[in-house]
Amino acid sequence: MSCPDCFSGHVHSGEPEGEVTKVHGLDVYVASPAPEPTGNSAIRGIIIIIPDAFGWEFVNNRILADHYAQKGRYKVYLPDFMNGHSCPVWAINVMPNLFKTDTLYDWLVKPYYIAGAMYSMIPFLYFNRFGKSWPIVKSFFAAVRQNEGAQLPIGAAGFCWGGKHTVNLAHGAEVDGKPLINVGFTGHPSLLSIPGEIEKIKIPVSFALGELDNVLKKPQIEQIKNIMESEGKVGEVKVYYGASHGFCVRADHAVKDAEQTATEAEDQALDWFNRHFANVQ
Repeated sequence: MSCPDCFSGHVHSGEPEGEVTKVHGLDVYVASPAPEPTGNSAIRGIIIIIPDAFGWEFVNNRILADHYAQKGRYKVYLPDFMNGHSCPVWAINVMPNLFKTDTLYDWLVKPYYIAGAMYSMIPFLYFNRFGKSWPIVKSFFAAVRQNEGAQLPIGAAGFCWGGKHTVNLAHGAEVDGKPLINVGFTGHPSLLSIPGEIEKIKIPVSFALGELDNVLKKPQIEQIKNIMESEGKVGEVKVYYGASHGFCVRADHAVKDAEQTATEAEDQALDWFNRHFANVQ
């Protein structure tokens, strides 16, 4: 089950610079790198973001897509894998109020916030359960591999809800004899089946995990580390001390350390893609 931390965090300021279009039957936010001063507009690969519960329209996710495109010179896709059933952004304000118990007023308004939590979370969990969403995600990656990604490296970047899908893509599924992805990155994944889903990893995966994550807790983090190391898998597990669930995409940028941690995780992903894309023939 997802916990309230999957539906909490902070909305970032900024104006996304990409475009919205249709790609392989899905609505997709597409971010592209700006041409270099020399006029070179070539891209180094394709990154497909599998987002957190707030989905493809969430401004934080679109800004992250822009960062990947500009810093890494990648074509970045942020598809609507949830078919319009993402968690509404206003739910971010529901969660902190739901757990307030300081005053009598907090208790009096609690039924209101409970209703809000149920109204926002239950449809998301129902429509986006893994058995329903996985075929959508897998078929989109297959279409990209068969078309614009036929001669380019493809990476998956999954956050929270999207992390489970990224790990499953890393199990090595293929289309036309080619892997759906060449490399994966996941930040604070949720709903993982451990150890099973980690043991099946065949594609290089980088994990960015929070020390204080209430979804993926310390014993599970240690399990992931041990499996990745003992079974000789190509991967890395970086733990961000003091970070909680959602820190990669929903950190409070008013808190200096939180913003720095989010930036470090972003750089971790880009470094991982850069290194492994360079080895793709």
